[in-house]
Amino acid sequence: MTPYIVDPVELRRRGFDALVDALGWINAVRFIQQYEQGCGDYTKERHEILPDWSAEELIRKARDIATR
Repeated sequence: MTPYIVDPVELRRRGFDALVDALGWINAVRFIQQYEQGCGDYTKERHEILPDWSAEELIRKARDIATR
């Protein structure tokens, strides 16, 4: 029997590792997504969060960061 895990971060890590061992990475993520629906309306809120860049500008900025 595994001893009581006090640290919630450790508990989550071990729990997810157990899911990955039992289900594989993709299915473990799919399982977790069933319980973590999130909140809010991302489609609406993303316009407030994300910059209004074109794909070309995003690629240019990513390349600039990568060459630093």
